[in-house]
Amino acid sequence: MAQLQFRHHRLAALAVVSLAVLTVGLAGCSSTKSASSSYKIKNNKVALTTAQIKKNLDTQIITTRQDKQKSLTAKYKAAAENSKYTLDSPYVKVNPYGSSPLSALVTFKTTEAVKVTYTVVGKSDKTSITNTVNGGYTKTHQVPVVGLYADYANTVKITTTTKTGTTKTKTLKLTTSALPKYIKDATITTKNVKKSKMNIGKNKLTIINRTTKQPFAIDADGNVRWYDTNYSQHTIEQWPNGHIMILSKKDIDSDVYNDLIETDYLGRVYKEYSFANKTSSTDGGKETTVIHHDLVELPNHNLLATVSDGSKYKEDTMVEVSHKTGKIVKVIDMKKLLPKSMWAKYQKGSDGKVDWLHQNAVDYDKNDKSIVISSRNQDMIMKLDYKTDHIKWIYSGKKKSTWPKAYRKYLLTPAKGTTVTGGQHGLYLLNNGGNSSANSENFILYDNNIAVTNGNKQTSGKYSQAVQYHVNQKKMTIKQTWAYGKSLGKTNFTSVIGYAEKQSNGNVLIDFGYKNGGQESNIIEVTKSGEQVFNATMKNAAAKAYAYRAYRVPFYDSAYKFDATKS
Repeated sequence: MAQLQFRHHRLAALAVVSLAVLTVGLAGCSSTKSASSSYKIKNNKVALTTAQIKKNLDTQIITTRQDKQKSLTAKYKAAAENSKYTLDSPYVKVNPYGSSPLSALVTFKTTEAVKVTYTVVGKSDKTSITNTVNGGYTKTHQVPVVGLYADYANTVKITTTTKTGTTKTKTLKLTTSALPKYIKDATITTKNVKKSKMNIGKNKLTIINRTTKQPFAIDADGNVRWYDTNYSQHTIEQWPNGHIMILSKKDIDSDVYNDLIETDYLGRVYKEYSFANKTSSTDGGKETTVIHHDLVELPNHNLLATVSDGSKYKEDTMVEVSHKTGKIVKVIDMKKLLPKSMWAKYQKGSDGKVDWLHQNAVDYDKNDKSIVISSRNQDMIMKLDYKTDHIKWIYSGKKKSTWPKAYRKYLLTPAKGTTVTGGQHGLYLLNNGGNSSANSENFILYDNNIAVTNGNKQTSGKYSQAVQYHVNQKKMTIKQTWAYGKSLGKTNFTSVIGYAEKQSNGNVLIDFGYKNGGQESNIIEVTKSGEQVFNATMKNAAAKAYAYRAYRVPFYDSAYKFDATKS
């Protein structure tokens, strides 16, 4: 995902494949006509066929939630078309779709074309949320208000401005309900807050993307200003159109997170994808998830998700899902791309599954149409040509001599002082689709610094950190260009989860999500020089409800528009 969009954890019959062939292209080259070498994985009897994986996942578009919302959308459409609602006496509905209690819809008409701006007045300096409604100058206005406080009589100022500059303001009082248990109990405390140096602008909040339970967002004071009543697991991403993707489940009592919802901050559902339960997996506990760690929108608007394939091997497959049909149009099974020695004898977990790869991140490179991925359990990051699946480069602490010869020319050589990652999370590209050369890239990740298989055993467990890297594909080198976290020592070491997000002003927001064995999640924003300008700690978050990732995002995006008159 681009750096400003936050991006932006059954068994089935095994198909017998007697021979699988891996053709690996030259580093930095996407053409299958170039010189290449073939690495044959002999007697690969565990890899499922693409057809079997598609059948196991059984993806489809459903309309369950949209159907339930039809009457509400019809009501808001009627309000938008009703001339009796004016700025002085607008139609107001708090929590318009029943799943976003700290939002509201305000609808009215004006006799003259105006643009509309609203402000939710904050309780302290730099905590007000201000948005201009997308759509320019119009006479019909549907204002999606986000950023309310819970259990509070919020002051919301709505201002209209004519083309000649004449303004008029209406002040509303919008009362909200109290926070639900699993958010209220997750207490937030803050320190080292320097709001003038934070990357918050006029409308940005910090989303706490939790491992389970309800996702929520906080302001610079640590106050909750948005949450969704749908339970989510790992996956909540903001799309370029301002919508958000949440992996949820049919109801809170269900054990499987297998419904991917395209919604907005008001709770309106625009699309819903369903995945079969049989490919779900878990890292412990009762609840399971189908899309286990990451999700990205491709340039064609299809979804690329990290999944399990339904075999005894888990979290080592990716699928591209059509946004039009809901069907899988591409499968990448990493068992077919990496040496059999990595996965054939990897020890089973307590759930009976083989978690040899544990892919926890994927990002699409618009510059050269490739993908970068992160593998926690191989302490490895790598890049693949997306069309051909050919390997472009690999970075790992695994000794070069232990790789089959066909892979060795794809191994990056680290510059002096460059960190070898261990159990890392949240890899994504910087300047994606910008002015970057196709032969080099910059990316950032959260290095847990735990040597799972090939990490640095000398530093393992001593600290965790955010690290920025530069790769030169022509020279096949990698260099560490920035890092933060080592100075915090073992106090902020996290054996699992975590995220690092580069901000537009150069700051980095870091989620030490599993601090103190999961008893705390510590979210820190630091400047390039390492000065802390925001430090928030979440405690008492309930079982598996710690902060998987933290994102700083606009509420709402400039591309977003709510319109009840359109389906």
